[in-house]
Amino acid sequence: MRIVGGSHRGRRLTAPAGKDTRPTTDRTREALFNILAHTDWGPDGGSLIDGAVAVDAFCGTGALGLEALSRGAEHCTFLDLGRAALDAVRANVAQLGEAERATILRADATKPPPPKRPCTLAFLDPPYGQGLAPRAMEGLAKGGWLAPGALLVVEVGEGDPLPPPPGFTSLDERRYGDTRVVFLRYDGP
Repeated sequence: MRIVGGSHRGRRLTAPAGKDTRPTTDRTREALFNILAHTDWGPDGGSLIDGAVAVDAFCGTGALGLEALSRGAEHCTFLDLGRAALDAVRANVAQLGEAERATILRADATKPPPPKRPCTLAFLDPPYGQGLAPRAMEGLAKGGWLAPGALLVVEVGEGDPLPPPPGFTSLDERRYGDTRVVFLRYDGP
C-alpha cells in the first residue's frame, strides 16, 4: 500500500497485521481523490483538499487522511479505537514527517471528544455491516466536528444501506468491487 498522489506519492504505508483493518485499496483511493480534485463541490467551486481541515474516522492505516495531507490538506485528525491501527497510523505519520499536521486520537467516531476546530473534509471507513456510518455521521455532526458545508467521503459495503441522516445531502455514489463510496455534504444542524 502506497500514497498515490501529492508530495508523498509512492511512499509505502504500514498496515497492522491481522484482519481487523481493511485498508482502502490504492485504486479506490486514487479514484476518490480524482473525484475530489475534479468536482465543483469545494468553496466557490475550488479545491476540496487544498487547505482542508480533515478527519479520518475509523482510520485504520490512516491512508485516506495521509493521502489528503500529501495533496495539500492543512491538518488531519485520525480517530480509531484499535491499538494496532493507531500504532500503524503513528508509524505512517512519523515516516512521512507529518507529525506537525496530524493529531491521532483513540476515540469512538460515534461519540467523539470535542474537536479543536470543525473539519471541512471527513473520511469515514467503518467496518461493513454494522450500521456505524450513519451513527458516526450524526456523532461527528453533534460533536461539532463538521463545519457547515463539509464534504464527507463514506465507504460502506455494497449491500449496506446509507440513507443520509438529517442535515446531510447525498451528492454522488460510486462502486468499487464490494465497496460503495458515498459523497455527502453536511448542511449544518
